[in-house]
Amino acid sequence: MEFYQILSYIRHKSLKFPVSLVLFFLFSYYSAAQTQEPVQLKTVILDPGHGGKDSGALGRSSKEKDIVLDIALQVKEYLNQYLPQVNVVMTRDKDVFVPLNERAKIANESDADLFVSIHANSISTARIYGAETFVLGLHRSEENLEVAKKENSVIVLEEDYKAKYEGFDPNSTESYIIFELMQNVYLDQSIGFASAVQKQFRERVGRHDRGVKQAGFLVLRETSMPGVLVEVGFLSNRDEERFMNSKNGKVYLASAIFRAIRDYKEHFDEVNAKLVSNSFLSEKKENATPAIETEEANSTVQYRIQIASSQNQLETNEAFFKQFDSVWEYQEGDYYKYTTGLATSHEEILEKLPEIKKVVPDCFVVGFKDGQRIIP
Repeated sequence: MEFYQILSYIRHKSLKFPVSLVLFFLFSYYSAAQTQEPVQLKTVILDPGHGGKDSGALGRSSKEKDIVLDIALQVKEYLNQYLPQVNVVMTRDKDVFVPLNERAKIANESDADLFVSIHANSISTARIYGAETFVLGLHRSEENLEVAKKENSVIVLEEDYKAKYEGFDPNSTESYIIFELMQNVYLDQSIGFASAVQKQFRERVGRHDRGVKQAGFLVLRETSMPGVLVEVGFLSNRDEERFMNSKNGKVYLASAIFRAIRDYKEHFDEVNAKLVSNSFLSEKKENATPAIETEEANSTVQYRIQIASSQNQLETNEAFFKQFDSVWEYQEGDYYKYTTGLATSHEEILEKLPEIKKVVPDCFVVGFKDGQRIIP
């Protein structure tokens, strides 16, 4: 069963799911196809920002590290109570300092399905307020860059941070050029979840929606799963600080994040269950199309391995791309995406995948038919 057939099935049945989630579900389905068991979202990482010697943003009467820890603990309580089947892992559950790379390591070693980093913002202009959720990417505005600089600056509190982060300077604009070449293979899924978070903030908590944004956060760069960094509000705004520092405010914000996780999981599990259990998806179904017809039908499908994604068009003679025998570019929405390898069968491209993973661990297979991408 090919992915474009599955996608056609979803369209035929008019299933109402965001495109970003559908792409993620289809990719997850393939990994479980051999066992015909539904893939489920099993592990969520909650990452309360800052902690210990790093207070984070400061309000008139509160510290970011304390507020976000309280919110994260409340999210965990909701998950444990209402989604007990989900394994919740916290990068910290008390007032301790945890380096950014250690947070990512915890997530990766937990084989997590979703990474949620919780923060509170601050800015020199006290009138600015509202919640915003970031995904990994190249900043499009000076404001987004400043948020990334602020959150990344925690690394200067770590010993030997220049060696640990390969010379990255959180205060240097030039250092953020690395995100120009940053491959973010989970971008679609991350944006989908970030949108769900903002919807909950806006519609259920009544917070001002500052939208889904992109910026170069080190903690997201190091994780190997869909992930977001949530800024629940501005401590520099007096009214918003009062809200975030209140018991009810923390409960409302935590419940919004919990509901976004719940909705994301429900859609994820539901689509996977339908795809796997529906009899027409089985390769052994009765009255199957003869093999020769299937081969002819698939003859126009080309398989490649995606290795990078960028908001700006990149030169394929960059040092990064020279590691591959060939590089092919395609555009999808506002993004330029880059692939290597070419095969006319899924089995053939899978043979090439292990070698490419040595260079780009999070690379994955994509398929094209008539020049259009049909496989996530």
